[in-house]
Amino acid sequence: MHRMPKYLLLKHYRGAPAAVNDVPMDQWTPDEVSAHISYMNDFAARLQASGEFVDHRALAPTGTFVRYDGEGRPPVTDGPFAETKDLIAGWTVIDVDSRERALELAAELSAAPGAGGKPIHEWLEVRPLYGEQPIIVE
Repeated sequence: MHRMPKYLLLKHYRGAPAAVNDVPMDQWTPDEVSAHISYMNDFAARLQASGEFVDHRALAPTGTFVRYDGEGRPPVTDGPFAETKDLIAGWTVIDVDSRERALELAAELSAAPGAGGKPIHEWLEVRPLYGEQPIIVE
């Protein structure tokens, strides 16, 4: 029996190296935004058909850090953290046969269209989910 590893493909607002077509989404035309979303949805639909899709989500560029501050005390918050270097724009979780397949799919996702309808060529972070390494049982 072979269990497939799961990988997280992370899209960053910033913190990653600059994309080739590095125009922020808030400067795109409505048609450019629609084309990008269509590409992402088509990508997810193809992976659903192949059984490789787990989940994908886009995240708003705002949020708050929260931590425990001791028994009976309210949580401590810090934020919004819009200036952080590792602001995540969204993620896709895939369930694939190999790391090579994860890299292939991440490269395809990197080609999503952006400004001018041209591929973004953005950098995506590819990380295996902990405890999801491939195992082969004879």
